Amino acid sequence: MSRIGKRPVELPSGVSASMSGQTIEVKGPKGSQTFTATDDVTIAIDDSSVTVSPRGKSKRARQQWGMTRTIVANLVHGVQNTFKKELEIQGVGYRAQVQGNVLKLNLGLSHDVEFPIPEGITITAAKPTELTVEGHDLQQVGQVASNIRDWRRPEPYKGKGIRYKGEYIFQKEGKKK
Repeated sequence: MSRIGKRPVELPSGVSASMSGQTIEVKGPKGSQTFTATDDVTIAIDDSSVTVSPRGKSKRARQQWGMTRTIVANLVHGVQNTFKKELEIQGVGYRAQVQGNVLKLNLGLSHDVEFPIPEGITITAAKPTELTVEGHDLQQVGQVASNIRDWRRPEPYKGKGIRYKGEYIFQKEGKKK
């Protein structure tokens, strides 16, 4: 039994959900989002909650049950609030700045990296070494933050690079004489 899947997703005031086949659409004050569930689960909408239940007892149905419930909960949270990922840039001369719809990164490469900001995502640079990625879709926010981090991952000797805020990088010991 899925402990996550058993719990219904509560719909706060101002948020509504509608079904069309296996597609659920959630509307709220910040916009609307949709998700198409697999045929392994059944989604039911009550007056103030959404419940997900598996079809059958197969392993795949039980896996999809908990995952679908979590995705629906993220949709409900996303149309009401924003998801946020914070990144830190460490290294001499490494910095970032937002110019219009483009994020410019100076990461010690022979050229500046120009990262186009996707639609639905807001990137702010409070300081040249701190970035905040915000949006209403959790998957998209995480993917954009990961794509930015991939330009210069933290290296294990000096710790230079782009890391998530609060991320611990295991430091290796350098060469000994």
